[in-house]
Amino acid sequence: MIRLERLLWDTGYYHVAGVDEVGVGPLAGPLVAAAVVYPPGSQPLAVADSKVLSAARRVQLDRQIRAGAESIGIGRVEVARLDEIGVYKAGLEAMRLAVEQLLPLADYLLVDARRIPGVEQGQSAYKKGDTFIYSVASASIVAKVYRDALMLDAGKRFPGYGFERHMGYGTAEHMAALGELGPCSIHRRSFEPVRKALAGMATVTGSATVEAVRPGPTEVSGLNEEAL
Repeated sequence: MIRLERLLWDTGYYHVAGVDEVGVGPLAGPLVAAAVVYPPGSQPLAVADSKVLSAARRVQLDRQIRAGAESIGIGRVEVARLDEIGVYKAGLEAMRLAVEQLLPLADYLLVDARRIPGVEQGQSAYKKGDTFIYSVASASIVAKVYRDALMLDAGKRFPGYGFERHMGYGTAEHMAALGELGPCSIHRRSFEPVRKALAGMATVTGSATVEAVRPGPTEVSGLNEEAL
């Protein structure tokens, strides 16, 4: 799994960063990316794509990755920015921000799925890179653990949505809470289910307002009798 890093180390690239993002699909919360650089000659851990690991195993590996890495950068794009530029560009921006946090600077990037605009380093993008590139898989774990911690905190700040269980993804529990409570400040307004929930709230509010000012039958009869 560390084959590409070793090839680059052998050709003189000593600060090779694996880069990946998490949190593209959720209806709430930020999009997070991580960049991980290992020193040349590192012995690989038993990492894998973060999606196939249990939460407990991810946390364990996150500690080991941080202990063995030369440098780690985190990029975070908040909901307002994500809604402004769209989730695709937000993912690229988060990855660029993660790369910019690295010290020393990376001299080559291995990226999951797509190339990062706005960086000076050479780079290669690999579809499903988090399944077979060591530093990219490591980045996916670090980013996932970091984002999960944010969503666990969101569960305390916004009780009732279950963020601490589904991490913002559109589960049945989350959809039910969204319909009942409406969106909170960390919901992504650019996502269709959230827009529908907002529209539903507006419809209910509008109906309630109309009902509140509409005279009841007794009031109408009384007015009519007085008029007569």
